[in-house]
Amino acid sequence: MKLRLIAVAAAATVLAAPLAAQPFDPAPWIADLQQARQAFHDKYANLEWLENERGLKLDPLFDRAAQQLAGASSEADVRGLFDRIEQRIGDGHVQFVWPRRAPSQTAGGAKPGTLAPRDLCAELNYDSRQASPGTAQAFPGYRPLADGNPFPAGTARSGEAIVGVIRIGVFQPQGYPELCREAVRTFAIPEDRPCDDQCQDKIITRAYARLTAALEGRTRQLKSAGAQVLLVDITGNGGGSEWAEAAARIFSAKELVSERRGYVRGEHWTKQWRDLAATLREFAAQARRADKASLLGYAAEADAAVREAETPCAEPSTCNRIATAGYSTGLVGHTKSGAFAGKDWGVHVFSPAQFPYHDGVWNGPLIVLVDQETWSAAEEFAAVLQDNKAAIVLGARTGGAGCGHTNGGTPTKLKNSGIILELPDCVRFRADGSNEVRGIIPDEVVGLRANDGLALRTRLIADSLPAAIEKAKALHQP
Repeated sequence: MKLRLIAVAAAATVLAAPLAAQPFDPAPWIADLQQARQAFHDKYANLEWLENERGLKLDPLFDRAAQQLAGASSEADVRGLFDRIEQRIGDGHVQFVWPRRAPSQTAGGAKPGTLAPRDLCAELNYDSRQASPGTAQAFPGYRPLADGNPFPAGTARSGEAIVGVIRIGVFQPQGYPELCREAVRTFAIPEDRPCDDQCQDKIITRAYARLTAALEGRTRQLKSAGAQVLLVDITGNGGGSEWAEAAARIFSAKELVSERRGYVRGEHWTKQWRDLAATLREFAAQARRADKASLLGYAAEADAAVREAETPCAEPSTCNRIATAGYSTGLVGHTKSGAFAGKDWGVHVFSPAQFPYHDGVWNGPLIVLVDQETWSAAEEFAAVLQDNKAAIVLGARTGGAGCGHTNGGTPTKLKNSGIILELPDCVRFRADGSNEVRGIIPDEVVGLRANDGLALRTRLIADSLPAAIEKAKALHQP
């Protein structure tokens, strides 16, 4: 009996001993790294900018990363390495998206066994945190206009000039949940049922129409308030959608010419251009003679883009990885507002045609305020106004995101980890031929830092504002 007890005790001791930790194996992660490297070579629209303008060579970057990864001892080490690659590249549309762990069923504000009230607009990603307050509202002597409009606005003095200030926090309705809620009420959309694609289209179309009317209304209010110069504050604006092109045209009577579009050769853009050509021919089959001729002409342009997209470029020294066709707005880069009114096909060749905007609601000296946290569609807004000499850009060089992901983009799922590598598939080329991803360099540079306090930011901008006003006035003279 005693011997049996001793044996049981010994067994318990063995079971209690911790299992030997399995050594970390970097090999699968190195395979992921090599897959990511190849994706950059095959899909990354801004590779030439990265290597030639930034001076950062892709292969040496990944070679060093592979050496460091071989010595990694944990997933935390690996994550830090991938984060450093992303930061080193410094492109606002390059991202390693790590798989999310499933949240606990009891996480969040609702108690187990209870249902939180449904917020349809929140489920559709309408969130006021997308639109931050901005900088210009802190100007000395700033007098706000009456509230009730998505765009904060007011007037301030700079010397003898009355400056109208309007804040655009993000270039899409999702930053303004009240627009979604208004659409839900207008269409009597039940919040206790799923909102399908048709339902979401109704909401977003209504929201864009209200957003456009609100921006035009604020602009007219500032004119009535005596504004002599208009300052559009897009500091801290993370971007948005193609609505930025419509918004830019609201602030200028000039017929703005959009940036030229570049795209990565390959299957993704071959399909987009082929689908566009087919759509335009479908419209042509039912169109009147004048429209038919235009539509067939646009379809021929799309056909030419298909041929470019499906022609591989194996050797960069003999051809360009990036083909060009059309503009950031589509096959049409400039036209007057309303030019495609009543033509359902208009939006397929000129994207701003989907929004009910009007050219030149403001037709005076214009300043666009930017900083290092101005990104993507906000940069597009600033670039098209600067390139057409319609506005003076004031502030700090913008973040540098440029064109992003079209129709879902070309994501790459890394085989070992499930990380999704997001790479931009398009380029916006500015009037001087440069890639917008370099960031917008202001006409009047202010020594701002992204982490400056509001008081310092405001003082630095206010000190530079008189010079920007004089430049904007000179630019506006015929």
